Amino acid sequence: MTRQASIPDTVRVAGEVVLPTLAGGVIKRRPRAMAAAAALRLDRVAVNVLRRLRARHGAGPLVLRVPGRSLAVVLEPGDVTRVLGNTPSPFAPASIEKRSALNHFQPHAVLATPGPERQPRRRYNETILETGHAIHSLAGPVRTIVAEETAHLLAERGHLDWDSFNVAWWRIVRRIVLGDGARDDDEVTDLLADLRLRANWAFLMPKAKRRRAAFRRRLDALLDRAEPGSLAARIADTPAEPGLDPHGQVPHWLFAFDAAGMATLRTLAVLATHPTQRAKARRDLTDEALPYLRACVLETVRLWPTTPVILRESTTATSWRGSQLPPETTFVVFAPYFHRDPELMPFADRFEPELWLDGRAREYPALVPFSGGPGQCPGEDLVLFVTSTMLAEFLRRGSYELRAPRNLSARRRLPATLDNFGIRFATSPR
Repeated sequence: MTRQASIPDTVRVAGEVVLPTLAGGVIKRRPRAMAAAAALRLDRVAVNVLRRLRARHGAGPLVLRVPGRSLAVVLEPGDVTRVLGNTPSPFAPASIEKRSALNHFQPHAVLATPGPERQPRRRYNETILETGHAIHSLAGPVRTIVAEETAHLLAERGHLDWDSFNVAWWRIVRRIVLGDGARDDDEVTDLLADLRLRANWAFLMPKAKRRRAAFRRRLDALLDRAEPGSLAARIADTPAEPGLDPHGQVPHWLFAFDAAGMATLRTLAVLATHPTQRAKARRDLTDEALPYLRACVLETVRLWPTTPVILRESTTATSWRGSQLPPETTFVVFAPYFHRDPELMPFADRFEPELWLDGRAREYPALVPFSGGPGQCPGEDLVLFVTSTMLAEFLRRGSYELRAPRNLSARRRLPATLDNFGIRFATSPR
């Protein structure tokens, strides 16, 4: 049955799970907060809080004492399957919290769309992003773009850090999404970054309507060029239903690619410190689909979720183990708890990409690196293709000695928080 949290338990969840996550930046990461979270091991603290609550209260969901809101924390892996598997009804992805945040920069994107408008937008996203296809139809241009930008990044360098990587990453993203002419158009992604920083505050920060309009004008101008070999060209060639707003879907793609960049550099850091997996990845380079490197990225996102909190909002009253939860209850799935609790899975703190290839991941339905169910990220396959392609270029072109952080090792428990902004390598060409 559902359980009611005590006031102290509610305060503990708010202070040790929710607030650190919000401080780090849910929509746009804050570098100083991420560094503090890594130093203080806050994700480990949060996982332990939820472990103790499950031991005390049972499987849940655990209803928090929040005035004026019905908020339930999911604590049972099977309940994750129920909530995510029954999207969008009765568990809608466009929760009030999510809409208030995403409306700062993408009011028409599928993730912020409630009701009957959602399904056409979802179908459109799946069509352009080619959900379910490991190799996108733009594979040729993507490989060329990634090879060129990775070579440029590594040319005449003896080091690699987040700042240099991030410049190259956004050049790749802009070329793939908007076309080669957008390679150096920092304005469009800088405007988006500013709006995303405001979105971290959700309903606490007023909308910057003029800035959002300026971003949309710049984005529309780039998309209207429909450069061959880009997603912009695919948009121009794909009919859309009235009211769908094809260009309005693109801000979320750019938003998601930001998280994909974080995952890419983290994966390179883990491979640099795990020689067995690195050797397997090098052998994988002859396979066009790069299955092992895709699994490495999935495993990195399992270890350090780029979407730590997944929200669903019930559209009707919900019966749960003999109890009733009212409509508009927000269900909170804290992914690090399900991904890193050693009581739920024996490999919690190891880098084990093989589990995404040998079928074991399917035995753990609460492993949701790209969410799950009908609301699973429609861009997962494209993201995995781009990230694994860039990692393949890194491995072909150089060797990498991780200089920071110092706590990644194949011989010990991996940290619960990995600050991508602090990653640094010494590099040498192959």
